[in-house]
Amino acid sequence: MHKLRSVAAFAAAVAITLPSFSAVAQDALEQIQKRGTLIVGVKADYKPYGFRDPSGKIIGIEPDLAQDVATKLGVKLELVPVVSSNRMQFLDQGKIDLMIATMNDKPDRRKVVYIVEPSYYASSVNVLALKSAKLKDWTDLKGKNVCMIQGAWYNKQLQQDYGMESVAFKGTAEVFTALKGNNCVGFAYDDTLILATLLEPEWKDYEMPLKSVLEDPWGLAVKLGEEKFYKLMSEMIVDWHRTGRIVALEKKYGMGNTSFALQANAKYKK
Repeated sequence: MHKLRSVAAFAAAVAITLPSFSAVAQDALEQIQKRGTLIVGVKADYKPYGFRDPSGKIIGIEPDLAQDVATKLGVKLELVPVVSSNRMQFLDQGKIDLMIATMNDKPDRRKVVYIVEPSYYASSVNVLALKSAKLKDWTDLKGKNVCMIQGAWYNKQLQQDYGMESVAFKGTAEVFTALKGNNCVGFAYDDTLILATLLEPEWKDYEMPLKSVLEDPWGLAVKLGEEKFYKLMSEMIVDWHRTGRIVALEKKYGMGNTSFALQANAKYKK
């Protein structure tokens, strides 16, 4: 009995003298300040959002936004290239502090990373088509063959809403061949990717003629539980919209302004 009391007393003493993990753990902002560098995961293969210039440097809309955050914190910026299959894991594992990497905001992803609101960006669905097709409205596609990517979440909705006929392919390479071969009147796809495609000279005879539909928000993210960092990023997103920063970056990288960027600017600058 005496030994049990001694063990209990020792355990109590240790519990009192040792600080709790939450008391000693640094939050992300403190770690970034101490390190002197903000590490951000971005795409390096998705022009104009994140891509490599001829020297190999990663540039684009999202790297520029990452630089804004580093400047705000007064630290250097380190960009880490990520892809869809590892971007959340890198954030969860602490390999990056912040992820700005063209990620759609989905409920299952919110269980893994802390997606910041409001949305900083969004993609929608539109059509890549020859200018000579003279498409003016989605109803112009009724009964016509439209190229699509197999399994895309919006395929069925577009067919139901506008009565088009789907010609599905596994990837964009096959679609582009079919489109140039006039096997379909247009390619229904993510409007951000269409805008990026139109930056290439080979697509000078094509356009994105319709009003984008089926908006799908993007989410930048911090690690789960990082409340201070979340608050800072939320405030920065509002400021980006209020000042027209994202509208300006779209123009800087040669793409047309998305409806989301224009509407967000109009909403927050009031």
